[in-house]
Amino acid sequence: MTTLQAASQGAQLSDAEFARLAAIAAKEAGLSIPSSKKSLVQSRIARRMRELGLRDCGAYLARLDSDASETRELISVLTTNVSNFYRERHHFEYLLAKVVPHLAEKLRRGGRVRIWSAGCSSGQEPYTIALELLKAMPEASYGDILVLGSDIDPKILRRAVDGVYTHADLEPVEPADRRAFFQAAGDGHMRVADRVRALVRFRELNLHATWPMKGTFDAIFCRNVVIYFDDEVQRRLWPRFREKLEPGGCLFLGHSERIHPLDDTGFRTAGVTIYQKT
Repeated sequence: MTTLQAASQGAQLSDAEFARLAAIAAKEAGLSIPSSKKSLVQSRIARRMRELGLRDCGAYLARLDSDASETRELISVLTTNVSNFYRERHHFEYLLAKVVPHLAEKLRRGGRVRIWSAGCSSGQEPYTIALELLKAMPEASYGDILVLGSDIDPKILRRAVDGVYTHADLEPVEPADRRAFFQAAGDGHMRVADRVRALVRFRELNLHATWPMKGTFDAIFCRNVVIYFDDEVQRRLWPRFREKLEPGGCLFLGHSERIHPLDDTGFRTAGVTIYQKT
């Protein structure tokens, strides 16, 4: 998931320069960056400017105007990716109890299973989903199953594709599952096993832009992402998520995120930060 991260030093941003950077982040990625985050932005921009050999914020803004690829770097600079295996464990308990039985029946009928992890960061969420599907459904090893992990940041997606984590990263995973679904990667790291990786695909995707996926999903996880969007961007997202869900499909949000107001959205509350398409 993406959050702004603080640091105590950096280039001095004027209010006008901050406003321009915030406007770019809003236009390109839907991010809402209030003025209270100015010092956070300042420290991040200072780091990027040092990498580019630029001396002041005006020069960096000029770089943004002349180099479209730097806009993507800006979004990466402004965001920090935080993810864990089994984060908000009750969502996975609901998935197993309420969603998986339907998915198993779909597979037995020759259907396909699709789950989307939107804002997947370094990959722990989609790998957790795939791991749980393999544990719960023997059919998962040979059925038509895909867990899509998407994120706006190509750098963090490369980590997700690698699927290599520290032993500390794997602490939320049961010891038996660590042995069954991970393998030693050297230097105190573990790699996600091939049979888990086979179910997962990653792609760069900006939730604020056009979504290229043609099909629908049985469930969508978009957790601790929309909290960084303003109310208007959130309101535009709900019908787009609903359109991408199968009938009765579920949308899982982060612990501090809500669809509000719920009326006329085409969703009903199915659990704590779980919404089902009606």
